[in-house]
Amino acid sequence: MFVKETHSTNALLKKMLTEGTYADKFLLYTDFQTAGKGQMGNSWESERGKNLLFSMVIYPLHIAVNEQFIISQIISLAIIKTLEKYDAGFSIKWPNDIYWNDKKIGGILIENSIQGKMLKTSIIGIGLNINQKVFLSKAPNPISLALILGKSMNRKNILTEIFNNFEALYNNFDEKSIKQSYFEYLYRNAGFHSYIDNGMVFSARIMQVLADGQLELETSTGEIKSYYFKEVEFLI
Repeated sequence: MFVKETHSTNALLKKMLTEGTYADKFLLYTDFQTAGKGQMGNSWESERGKNLLFSMVIYPLHIAVNEQFIISQIISLAIIKTLEKYDAGFSIKWPNDIYWNDKKIGGILIENSIQGKMLKTSIIGIGLNINQKVFLSKAPNPISLALILGKSMNRKNILTEIFNNFEALYNNFDEKSIKQSYFEYLYRNAGFHSYIDNGMVFSARIMQVLADGQLELETSTGEIKSYYFKEVEFLI
């Protein structure tokens, strides 16, 4: 379903779900968001009619609450598998930012509702920079597919490819393969790199990402540390 403009596709879809019933994988997309959101309430800059801004609802009743990060992994992989058809260098910066080399091309915001110990609904929101060439916000490292490739792209074709890749991964639901692929595409998944914890810089390597989304690091001194989102920062 297309709407020309909305405050936020996630917020609009959430409102729509309180007023009616929509099919699994129902997708809502727009040309412009007046109040686009990123993780932890951050804003998302997107020039009107240039990028992909969409949300999708799924009903993952088979997924336990403590395993919910698998949804983030699936949609991240669906986006990566789409983008890598056009160029190399794409990765997933934990937990679910989409990167090209050291620059951010996309972000994901997932809002779940629960039913007992299982998930009831997941609203998956995506912002992906496709044809924008000038970024005005203070975001430190934005990039778009058009800037990478030197030409404008068909947004609707890319949206269809992402949806098809998501559907294939979600319907087949090979948990072991999904987690393995996610790690293989993880930004800085090999070697020691710099991180910041409460203002302190330290060197560590990624060991694994746990089922609940925690990032497990091994420091250069051999200490194992686990972090939830926003508890540790990559030094780029």
